[in-house]
Amino acid sequence: MKKLLCTLSLVFSLPLCAYQTDTDIFKGKKTSIEKPVTVTLPDGYQDSKKYNVIYVLHGYSGNHSDWTKLTNIEKLADQYDVIIVNPDGNFGSWYLDSDIDKSSQYETYIADDLLNYIDSKYSTNRSKSGRAITGLSMGGFGALHIAINHPNLFAAVSGISAGVDVRPFSAEFDLAKVLGSYAENKEKWDSIAIINNLHKIAAGNTAWKRGADTLPIMLDIGVDDFFIEQNRALHQAMLKMRIRHDYVERPGIHDWHYWNKVIAYQFLFLTSHMAP
Repeated sequence: MKKLLCTLSLVFSLPLCAYQTDTDIFKGKKTSIEKPVTVTLPDGYQDSKKYNVIYVLHGYSGNHSDWTKLTNIEKLADQYDVIIVNPDGNFGSWYLDSDIDKSSQYETYIADDLLNYIDSKYSTNRSKSGRAITGLSMGGFGALHIAINHPNLFAAVSGISAGVDVRPFSAEFDLAKVLGSYAENKEKWDSIAIINNLHKIAAGNTAWKRGADTLPIMLDIGVDDFFIEQNRALHQAMLKMRIRHDYVERPGIHDWHYWNKVIAYQFLFLTSHMAP
């Protein structure tokens, strides 16, 4: 499937086409997960050039088409001259490698299978400096979790309305299907909370460091979002550990009106830390 955004040239009376959006289905070599992925190429895409890539993850109950159906994210491919990748994280995988469901290995699927597929099919900057990742809600957690645990892969990460600590929501969002019951698997639930993984990035983002952060991080959430308290707690913990990061609260709730409004800010942040 391809979508072209075209305008009419007044000089030559020919259509001038901008971004192009394709949806492909591929099977991961490591996980054997077979899912569609939506890819937006910028205006004038050519194989002779190496493009930076921004991976954008959907939320719980969503799929690969959410971002292109419900926002204007494709225009950002042209604005920043980047490839945008919208993978499918299944209905409620939380982008984790599940010990409960061996078929649900979505951390590996994103960090290994998907990146290798995109790099093999498109003309990409295959270094850390050429990749960034973001996402909303479940996808915001997934972006942070994957980037923190694979620090060699991404130049920067942001989480939008992210479920950074899901322990208070143990009966919701199909979390038990991925993590097991909270009562019986408390250690696993504790281990995946972003606040309990800050030691992995502390040295690279310390306020005492003179150079650039190893993993620039941005958290962006609406003040009336139901994940707000967990994001505020994470922000305070990062301040106490002197971990440099960007933190933004804006008017808004957990909905597509908010995400459509703020995705442009994520691209501004992410691209500022990527290769020129």
